[in-house]
Amino acid sequence: MEIIIAATKTCQHRPILEKVLQAAWLPYKVIYSEEHPEFFEKHHLKHSPLLLELKARIKDISERRTSTRDENHMIPKNIGTEPGLVEVDVTWGSIQSITAAQQVHTVGELEVYNHHNKGWPIIDARKPNTSGSVTIPGSINIPYTELVERMDELDINNPSIFFCNGPQCPQSSTAIKDLLDAGCPANRILYYRGGMHDWITLGLPVQQI
Repeated sequence: MEIIIAATKTCQHRPILEKVLQAAWLPYKVIYSEEHPEFFEKHHLKHSPLLLELKARIKDISERRTSTRDENHMIPKNIGTEPGLVEVDVTWGSIQSITAAQQVHTVGELEVYNHHNKGWPIIDARKPNTSGSVTIPGSINIPYTELVERMDELDINNPSIFFCNGPQCPQSSTAIKDLLDAGCPANRILYYRGGMHDWITLGLPVQQI
C-alpha cells in the first residue's frame, strides 16, 4: 500500500492527518506543492491537504517493517571483540504468530533451559545453510523438511521443543504443522518461537556446529 499526503508546506491540517496515519501504523509520504508542482498538475489537485494513492490494504504486519536489505543475516552477529554486543538484522523474514498451532504450547528461555537440564529433546528445525554454524547447546538438528519422515527419531516419552531462527523464521512452525498433520500428538510438541534470535540477544550460550 502507498499513501500520499499532497499538501502545501503551510497547510495547518497536514500535521493532524499525519498523526491519524501514525496512530494507525500506516506508512505514508508527504509531497509538497512547492517542491513538486508537476504532481499537483498531473492529479488536478485543487485543495490541501489531500489523501491519495490508496492502492491496497495491508494484511501482513511484516509489510509495515523496514525494507528488506539486499544482504541480510538471520543470526545476530558479534560486534568486534566487545562481549555482549551483537548486530541484529531486523528486515528479513516474515513475523510468525506466537502460537504455532492449536494445542501446542509456546515456551520461553526458562522452559528451554529447564528442558535441557532434564535431558529432554530440543530440536533445531533449521536447514544447515540457515544456521550460521551455531545452535542451542544440547539440541539435535533435524531440518523441518525431513522431520515427518524422521518422526521415529523423536522421543516418545517426553515432549520435544522445536526452534529455528526466531520470530521471523517459519521453519519450526512449519515443522510443527507438518508433524501434527502426520499424526504426531500435540502434547509431544513445544514451540520456542524466540529461536536463535532471542537466545543470542539475551546473552545465552551457544554451541558451534
